[in-house]
Amino acid sequence: MKVVAFNGSPRKDGNTSILIRRILDELENEGIETELVQVGGQMIRGCADCRRCFENRDLRCAFDDDIVNDCIEKMIDADGIVLGSPVYFLDVTSEMKALIDRAGVVARANGRPFQRKAATAAAAVRRSGANHTVDTLLHFMLYSGMTVPGVPVIGIGRDIGDVLRDEEGMARAKEAGKNMAWLLKTIAAADRTEERV
Repeated sequence: MKVVAFNGSPRKDGNTSILIRRILDELENEGIETELVQVGGQMIRGCADCRRCFENRDLRCAFDDDIVNDCIEKMIDADGIVLGSPVYFLDVTSEMKALIDRAGVVARANGRPFQRKAATAAAAVRRSGANHTVDTLLHFMLYSGMTVPGVPVIGIGRDIGDVLRDEEGMARAKEAGKNMAWLLKTIAAADRTEERV
């Protein structure tokens, strides 16, 4: 089993990364392979609604000049997905929004390959906008047919490392990792049972 996480923060080792890393640590403790992909700070174009993914149906966005197609491939190959973003003007970063818009359209054009994957969301916030940020991430997950075990992670902090002092946020990240591991193992057991029937 494998979980791929996407950090939407331009701060590679900032508070969002700390929250994601706590989730991934719990998954690794349960023997699940993880990977963290840095999305924030990358030049990622938004969806142009060109509809070529509906024509081509090759699990790829027609624009191939950034990391989005690599991210889509990682999402398809993974059993679970973690999306994390800091709050930027009360929502996800522009890089994260571009990724989920394009990945979501490609998935809709290609038979919804993200269905039944385990997923969770994390947001690092200084003050306002955390609920809207995780809502954006959850909308992508739920519209794509993913299963989200428990509540999303919200960590409070401004300067790098501040989120470590948010005991509740860090505990929530640990719980999210444990819940995701449980769900992945439950899905795997159900799949094995189905194969035997």
